[in-house]
Formats: sequence, C-alpha cells, structure tokens
Amino acid sequence: MLGLAVALGCLATARAAEQELDKGKDGDIMFVTPSGNIGCHFIPKGGTSTYQPMTGGPELQCDRVEPAYVAVFLDHKGKAVKTENPGEQGCCSLEQKLEYGDSWSEDPFTCLSAKIGLTCTSSDGHGFFISKSKITVH
Repeated sequence: MLGLAVALGCLATARAAEQELDKGKDGDIMFVTPSGNIGCHFIPKGGTSTYQPMTGGPELQCDRVEPAYVAVFLDHKGKAVKTENPGEQGCCSLEQKLEYGDSWSEDPFTCLSAKIGLTCTSSDGHGFFISKSKITVH
C-alpha cells in the first residue's frame, strides 16, 4: 500500500505546478496547506537571525495540529524525525498556502500538497508524508 502511495505521489509530482513562495528577511519560507492543519517552516543553510540548525541547515519542519500536535523535522541529509507533542505549538495560521496539486522546491527539499496530505523529500531520498490521519517518515 505504501508503494502505491509513493507511486501516486511521484505521478502527481510530475504533473504538479511549481508554486513560488515568498521568503522572509532571513531567506526562510513558511507555508500552510489549504486546510490550515499542516504548516511548514524552511530554514536556509546558515539559519536565521533567531534560529541556527544544529547541522548548519538547510532544514524543514512541518507541524500537524489535529487530531494531535506533531512535528516532523527533515535535515538536508538523513531520515526525517517525528516528534509527538513537541511542546511548542505555534503552527498554522499563516497566510501563504501551498495549494493542493502544487509543489514547492527549495534546495534540497521538494514538497507536494494534495488533499490526502503533504509529501516532502530531500535530495538524498529521505522524507515524510503527513496528513490528519497518519504520518510516515523515511
């Protein structure tokens, strides 16, 4: 079943429109899915004026609000890490939306927004799928 989901995700990525998202003053990018339940924050290499990734970045963090608050972190190399109840719950009231059917890329990450959830991968092949009903990391 996971193989089918990955295959469908790859097919959808091939047809997805690349969406441009505005960068913050430090080069970071924040967006939500249209439902507002999933929000992501891209941190560029070198970090921002208020946050420095432990590995130097870049880094992607996506949070899901419902049914339980969960954060998923994806570094520029290595497997994604899921954190149940991370404590910090600042997600997801952003204006910038990654529309369903669209993709976003900022080296080394690519995300695809779909009604079934959000799929994000890094150039090393690691990534995650996050939705209201499940979260998988690889």
